[in-house]
Order: sequence, then structure tokens, then C-alpha cells
Amino acid sequence: MPTSLIWGASGGIGRALAGTLKTAGWTVAGVSRHPGDLAGLADHAFDGDVADDYSVRQTVLAIAHECDPIDLWIYSAGDIASAKVAEMSPALWQQIISANLTGAFLTTHHSGPLLAEQAHLVFIGAYHENLRLPGLSAYAAGKAGLEAFTTALGKEERRRRVTLVRPGAVNTPFWNKMPVRMPRSAATPEDIAAKILAAHESGHSGTLDL
Repeated sequence: MPTSLIWGASGGIGRALAGTLKTAGWTVAGVSRHPGDLAGLADHAFDGDVADDYSVRQTVLAIAHECDPIDLWIYSAGDIASAKVAEMSPALWQQIISANLTGAFLTTHHSGPLLAEQAHLVFIGAYHENLRLPGLSAYAAGKAGLEAFTTALGKEERRRRVTLVRPGAVNTPFWNKMPVRMPRSAATPEDIAAKILAAHESGHSGTLDL
């Protein structure tokens, strides 16, 4: 039975991924700041803050003791806030950048010992070029940075596949923080999760625009 690990498993897409993978016969390990939310969804639930180096290291250690090597590793954590540059506090800027970019580095950096030899690493990005809107400077910058990060990572990890998923609008609670209305055409998290699993099974690597 293959094993998956989802960082940010209690978010909208993260939960959908956990449910989709579990239904498909995967062993699912999930990391969240609120692991109790994963009851009945993940086979293994871990407490962890992706933006905190010590927390990530402790979480990785706990995963190593409980889980088989990870075949599908997913970074689905993230955060968003609407605040103009002149009004945004440095703390809020750091919060958004940490969730969307720094956390991706920390979890990737420390997860090496957990990964199967040909593990597939998947990162949930965004169409950041369409999100350069008033109030979204931190989010757009974080997702643009994530795209650059995964491009470089893919060239470093020659034995492993690296995929950056760029979903369009997805019907998740993120939209409660957005300065624009959710489009009627927004996909469900389950639709996105199914397409990610299909991409994994097809051997995808690189950028996946959904």
C-alpha cells in the first residue's frame, strides 16, 4: 500500500486530497496545526507548524517513527490576507510569506529522510500572475516565489518528480479572506484532488495548470 504525506492536511484542498487518497487505497499521513480535525480522515495525524523550523523537525521525527517511506509528498499549506502594502504589518507579511514559501522550504529540507527513492513531491501553487491585485501583494509574492523554488528544486532532484499545481479558483474558505468574489465556475476541492492523483499516476512532473 503506497504512503502519502500531506502538509496542511486540514485545509480545503488538503482534506480533499486526504479523502481522495484514502479512498484510492493509500495510507495517508497528515500534518496540521489542528490534527484533531483529521480524525477519521488520515491514518496518521501529526501536529506541526510549517513556518517553524523546530516544529517541522519534531514533526518529521514523529513521522519517521510511525510511517513507511513516503511515495507521494504534498505541500498543501498556505495562508492569505487582504491588506494593502501601506497598511500591512510586517508580522502579517511574514505570516503570509512563511505559510506559502518558507514553509515549503522547511518541510522539503527536513523531509529528505522520509522519502522513498522515487518519491513524487507536489506543491500547491496558484495563478499568481492573475492575483497581483490591491491587498494581495504578500500572497502573490509568496506563490511566485514558490513557483521559482519548485522549478529550481526540480532541477536538483533528478531522481524524483516535482510538480507545481496551479489550480484556478477553488471553493474553499480562502475566499472569505479575498478582496474579490469567488467565481461561479470555481472548482470543488475534490475535483482538484482527483486531478492531482491522476497526474501522479500518469507520471507527471513540472507545472500542472488546472
